[in-house]
This record gives sequence, structure tokens and C-alpha cells, in this order.
Amino acid sequence: MVKDLILPFDKPYGWSSFDAIRYIQRAIQRKTGEKKFKIGHAGTLDPLATGLLVICVGKATRRAELLQAEEKEYLAHICLGAVTPSCDLETEVSQAGDFRRVTRERVERQLQDMLGEQLQMPPQFSAKQVGGQRAYALARKGVDVDVKPCLVSIRSLEVHDFDLPYLSVFVRCSKGTYIRSFARDLGHALGCGAYLCGLRRTASGRFDIQDSLSVEQLDQLPPDYFSML
Repeated sequence: MVKDLILPFDKPYGWSSFDAIRYIQRAIQRKTGEKKFKIGHAGTLDPLATGLLVICVGKATRRAELLQAEEKEYLAHICLGAVTPSCDLETEVSQAGDFRRVTRERVERQLQDMLGEQLQMPPQFSAKQVGGQRAYALARKGVDVDVKPCLVSIRSLEVHDFDLPYLSVFVRCSKGTYIRSFARDLGHALGCGAYLCGLRRTASGRFDIQDSLSVEQLDQLPPDYFSML
């Protein structure tokens, strides 16, 4: 029988959260011979993002909702001076702006104004339900999606790197915060536009990326790591 486990997993670039679950499920099946067991995650991560995905196995899936509600930390890589419809790399640049007068000091001042509880407008290319359909499915068809703002909280913001037009920021925030929206809003406040060009989740609740398993480490785990003795 498969153990009840919580696995911090380092999701590779290009994988959906479902891809990660399916890979881990097959790895456990291969190692233990067990075919049926519950598996899920505690907070989705976009295919264009990497980093910590908390995987729950067996009865641990009952804790997924509680784990998902905990704070998250991200390292957001932002490109200043341009806007995309999806607020990230999924779509092409639709508008350019002048970023040359942006300074690190100005960014840090603006970040202070973005802290705290606030209403945030999700990207049109999001998984929000609009009229029974996912917003991104409508947006990809060219439909102007009417998404509603969500109450979120941004706990802390810290500049990690500044090299125009690129900027990296550590973001600690509540469940449901869209980092793409944060990048968009920062660019708007700076008057030059911005989009998210890279994202890595570094923490989720008590779990840290340093303690997560890579694909290679997962493959090397012995069968008894997953099996009840």
C-alpha cells in the first residue's frame, strides 16, 4: 500500500501541474506496483513557471485545501518597457514603453505602495470561470473577458536584481495572488509597462524550494520510500 505523503516537488519549465501529478503518479506505480491511490497538489503552478509544487499522496490529499490556503513566495522576473495581452510570455508584445528613466530607487518606492490587502484584477488569460468557461479559453479566441477583481494580500516585496529592462523581485503573498497581474500593475505604476518573463515559486507555507525533489531525485528514490512496510 502506498504511504500517505506530502512531496515538495520542483516542477520543471513547460510542465503543467497535471503533468507533474501524472509523472509522479506513474513513478510511484512503477516503484510500488500499486495502481490506484489518491494524488493531488496544493496550489497550481503555470506551465511557464518553475519551482515548488506541493504534491499530496494518499490520505494526505485531505490536507491539500489547507496547504493551498497558506502564503506563497515567488521570485518574479519582470521585463519593463513592454506589455503583452497575457501579462507573460504566452502572447507577443502588443505595446512598448520607455523604461530608460526607471531607477532602482523608484522601483523600491513603488513596491512599498503595493504592499497590503488589495483588490487585484486577474489577467484575462487566467483560469477564472467566466460564464461557465475558463477565461483563458475565451481570451485565446479574441473575446474580451469580463473578469472580476479578487481580494489578495501582498505581504512583502524585495528587489533581487535590477538590470534594465529586467527586474527580479521576491514576492510573498496570499493564496490567489496573480504574479502576472503584479508585474502588469507595477509596469503601469512606473509608466512604462511590464510583463512577467519568468517565475519561480520558492516557498509555500512551511515548504521551501531547497527541500523539494527534482525529477532526477524523484526517480532515484527507493520503492520503500513510497510503500507501507
